[in-house]
This record gives sequence, C-alpha cells and structure tokens, in this order.
Amino acid sequence: MGPAEPEFTVSQIGTGGTPRKEVRCAVRFPLTLPVVLSTESEEFAAETTNVSASGVLFVTDRTVAVTSLIGFSLRMPGAILGTPRDVLVHCRGRVVRCYPSLAGFHTAATIDEYRFADQ
Repeated sequence: MGPAEPEFTVSQIGTGGTPRKEVRCAVRFPLTLPVVLSTESEEFAAETTNVSASGVLFVTDRTVAVTSLIGFSLRMPGAILGTPRDVLVHCRGRVVRCYPSLAGFHTAATIDEYRFADQ
C-alpha cells in the first residue's frame, strides 16, 4: 500500500465567519488503524481513516469539540514506513474539525508533537 497523492484543498470555513484558506499538501496514507483517543475528560475507541505527517482523520462514535487537546498512539506498519517491523508512535494534537457521517463522526486533528516508543 502506497501513499495517496498529495491533496490540495481550499476551505472557506473560518471562525467568526471570516473566510480562511486552508491548503493541505502533506502526503496522506489511507490507513485504518484502531486507536484510543484521550481528551481532557475521557478516553474512547476510534479508528483512523488516513494519516499524514501533520494530521490524522478518525472515525469516532461521538462528537469531539473543536480545539480539544487529544492524545493517541498509532502502531504504524513497517511496510508503510520502510522499516523491518511496526513502529509505535505516541502523538499529541488538537481537533480542528468534527462532523457527522454515515460511519459516526469524522474527527480531524493536527499532530502537534509525536515520539517513537522504545521497543
């Protein structure tokens, strides 16, 4: 499985009705991985839809408030990373978008920091 093509998206959604331009140019990997999302108030199961170096899209069973700080860990497949074995990555970020879908809620988050677990 290879990376998806870089996606360039322009969004006119802004806070306070102010238009803003959002351009995504990181390569996204279409990965479905189980994760446990931790917010300031709860922990719950989720599943990734795609992952890039700067963000991730989850499917959740509930809405998550935009700007919520989150933590999660991903076991990235070695075949995707070009490593001989899978790599566990601990991530921290914040929710930038959450909207209902047929699968539950799509929750998009930035990855503000990450570290590789000692294995």
